[in-house]
Amino acid sequence: MSIETPDWTRSDVLSVSRLVSLLQDVVEENFVDVLVSGEVVNFATPASGHYYFALKDEGAQLRAVMFRVQNRLLPFLPENGMNVVCRGRLSVYTRRGELQMLVDHLEPLGVGSQQIALEQLKKRLASEGLFAGERKRPLPAFPRTIGVVTSGTGAAIHDILNVLRRRGAGLRVLLRPVRVQGDGAALEIAEGIADLNRQGEADVLIVGRGGGSMEDLWAFNEEPVARAIFASGIPVISAVGHEVDVTIADLVADLRAPTPSAAAELVVKERRELEGHVDHLVLRLSGQMKARLTLLRERVEGLFRRLRAPVGDLLRQEQRVEELSRRAKLAIRVRLEASASRLALFAGRLEALSPLRTLSRGYAIVTREEESTPLRETARLACGDRLAIRFARGEARAVVEEIIAAPAKGKTLD
Repeated sequence: MSIETPDWTRSDVLSVSRLVSLLQDVVEENFVDVLVSGEVVNFATPASGHYYFALKDEGAQLRAVMFRVQNRLLPFLPENGMNVVCRGRLSVYTRRGELQMLVDHLEPLGVGSQQIALEQLKKRLASEGLFAGERKRPLPAFPRTIGVVTSGTGAAIHDILNVLRRRGAGLRVLLRPVRVQGDGAALEIAEGIADLNRQGEADVLIVGRGGGSMEDLWAFNEEPVARAIFASGIPVISAVGHEVDVTIADLVADLRAPTPSAAAELVVKERRELEGHVDHLVLRLSGQMKARLTLLRERVEGLFRRLRAPVGDLLRQEQRVEELSRRAKLAIRVRLEASASRLALFAGRLEALSPLRTLSRGYAIVTREEESTPLRETARLACGDRLAIRFARGEARAVVEEIIAAPAKGKTLD
């Protein structure tokens, strides 16, 4: 059996690198600007900031990359499952010999990129608690200074001032003029809110503008404005002139007003309502006080009439009190004299029974030195005992030298 020699020479063989390079040249020269639609899958954002993902449909899948230089201009973040149209060029990644698309621009299919960006921002801010109802503060009941962040030449500031002049006389208004639409407007609005907070003079802030299209109102959907309202130490009313669409500023603010005029009315509403309530209370109090004084006057007059009649009874009662007082004093004096006599009698009897009186008649009390009980007989003594002898005046010490027995009962000493 013989083996046939292949009909090629070494110069006909391509290396992998050479083949991939040739494919790269073909691809990159012929697919310089293409539009590709598909579903985003395997989306990843590493630390480099580049977007790596793949585009797929029912029959195929294509790797794609959008470098940081291009994706930083996107108003939204692509997500898995999103249907998009990508514009860019095709290339071959030589290390792995893979076909990939270098995306310069990306647009969602169906919903616009701005709307997607808005929904993504709403979701992120809500997760951070910027829309939470429990953090919203009530408006001050008696504001003295109103801070306004809006255009200095627009209709909004004129509407606000007209309402405040008509319904809130004496209020002070601090205007921080800003651009309310166009590039950079959101940053100006945010800075205006921060400036009024730094000044610390305003009691409440009105932030907004007159009506317009969604594009005109877009500055109030941007993150810097939302962050500034959330960070404000002063209660904020969002007064963006629209009825249907709700901006992110409306969701973050402590209170939303449909128009700048309505915002001004809300500022002075509590004050006017409270003033009306106070006036009502004053009228009620005045009426009740008049009725009460009339009733008290009638009662005093009745008491006066009743007091004039029993004057004679009061005089008789006074005489009776004086008589009872005299009799009580006499009875007390007699009782005290009788008690004094009895006390003197008892004192005399006590004096007669006193041991000291017995001692004064020449008797003495004899005890052992170490004892306090008086000795009544010699039977308890022994020669050598030391005795203490108490007289009516003074004491003496003695030693027993001899004991003479007591005579028997019935006998007497000679």
